[in-house]
Amino acid sequence: MLQFKSLGSGSTGNATLVAARQSGMSTRLLVDCGLGIKQLDERLAQAGTSANQIDGIFITHEHADHIGCARALALRERIPVWMSRGTHAALNTPDFDGLLQIASDGVAIELGALQVMPFTVPHDAREPLQLVCRHDQARLGIVTDLGHCSTHVMQHLAGCQSALLEFNHDTTLLAQSAYPPFLRQRIGGNYGHLSNDAAAAMVQGLLTHGLQCLAAAHLSRQNNRPELVRQSLQALPGIQRLDLHIADEIEGTAWLDA
Repeated sequence: MLQFKSLGSGSTGNATLVAARQSGMSTRLLVDCGLGIKQLDERLAQAGTSANQIDGIFITHEHADHIGCARALALRERIPVWMSRGTHAALNTPDFDGLLQIASDGVAIELGALQVMPFTVPHDAREPLQLVCRHDQARLGIVTDLGHCSTHVMQHLAGCQSALLEFNHDTTLLAQSAYPPFLRQRIGGNYGHLSNDAAAAMVQGLLTHGLQCLAAAHLSRQNNRPELVRQSLQALPGIQRLDLHIADEIEGTAWLDA
């Protein structure tokens, strides 16, 4: 069984827990760690687990809302950490005391009952990676930061039954926001963040490849609303069959089956 739970998703911090359960044993992967360590401990407890039960940490890129307490947690609990060489360089090559593992586009990671496939995405970071997690026949795509959907991204996500996907902003709200022009351009650019419409177009493609469960994530507090996410999806063919959830910035999501 493959399950996932957002521990919180938004500009103040992102973390997702993935668990593969088989024959009474579990493999747990923490994807991003963009919280304070006390806050993370509290959210893990609310999820029914603890830091000492995490088998690995995967960091998608170096931005503060994703890296957070990763190094402190890894050193405290002796958890291996995967990230790209570019991400490590962008963080000024911190010492992980032997726990660092370099992740690369298209190179599978075997972690207990989980297989993890990292892939590059277009985002304004040094070498950002997102990932597909697989256990038996279940496939979960996690894509929280990208400016546009490349062919490479869709090739990796095709066939995922579940996805945690960025729905960052509504284009009208972003255009009317108090953000300075350079920031609006960055967010809405090809290496920024996905709009609701762009994410919905991805979902339309993924529905034809068997997507059944979607967690919309990384919603901007200022430039998006859950009801706008739902509106962007409501006209898609087959959307009635989709199990839709919207990750809260603080509460994340419930445990979801992938």
